[in-house]
Amino acid sequence: MNDLFYGLITGFLFGFLLQKGRVLRYDKQLSALLLKDMTIIKFMLTSVIVAMVGTYLLVDLGLAKLSIKATILGANIIGGIVFGLGWGLLGYCPGTSAGALGEGRWDALWGIAGMLAGAAIYAEAFPAMKATVLTWGNLGKITLPQVLGVNHWLVIVPVVAGALLLFRWFEKKGL
Repeated sequence: MNDLFYGLITGFLFGFLLQKGRVLRYDKQLSALLLKDMTIIKFMLTSVIVAMVGTYLLVDLGLAKLSIKATILGANIIGGIVFGLGWGLLGYCPGTSAGALGEGRWDALWGIAGMLAGAAIYAEAFPAMKATVLTWGNLGKITLPQVLGVNHWLVIVPVVAGALLLFRWFEKKGL
């Protein structure tokens, strides 16, 4: 079957889960940023855990290959700051702004416009950044298991266990 079709189905499923998880709501976004409600954190961490386990399981079964991008600290730090500022100012992250617009929240258009403007600015600045920011702290194509020199499951299992303990603590605290 066509890869685009799989992407479309996955996108619809993810959007459905975002909506059903109520993480598209501005009040949930704000509460997450203020560390008062961990619904979004739990949703994001669950997504990371499922993707991590699923990806490495598919790799181990020979059904997928990893395509690792280089770790470039300068780009990651600056990108993280821009992402965080945008999320903090708007109250939506990129995925939730698209979902919020789908629910009829017109304020999300500001975020989508900001993403498009940011992409255009990045495209224009890319040649200059290629020789500067995109070289600062270039660690190459690395993964945490490679850095530690262990099998990937020796990292995945403790991360999953830690996430489950964190979820339990959130629930005990009413977060």
